[in-house]
Amino acid sequence: MKTTNRRSACPDYADQAGEGRWKVRCWIQPGAKQDAAVGLYQGRLKLRLRAPAVDNKANKAAVAFLASLLGLKKSQVRLEAGHASRGKTIIVESQNPPDWPDVAAMDGDQP
Repeated sequence: MKTTNRRSACPDYADQAGEGRWKVRCWIQPGAKQDAAVGLYQGRLKLRLRAPAVDNKANKAAVAFLASLLGLKKSQVRLEAGHASRGKTIIVESQNPPDWPDVAAMDGDQP
């Protein structure tokens, strides 16, 4: 993790994108047994989601799960890019930096 100070500390999978905004790079694995953040995959936060990759269900689930994971409202999280791929960029808006999950202890560097 990048460690400078609490206001600007971002994990490797996120970048500050302005005041109160962060871009989070995620890798989505739809159709999993349970929703979980499982670590990093190709420099992205890997999320396993129960939702299937049809009818925008996995995208909606990714936004809802990431909001829950970061302790934010769904309205503070939106999909910016990657609507039809597993690699997604999600925008997080919050006055305070989110409580980023500690992915160092997770084993996600597998597809």
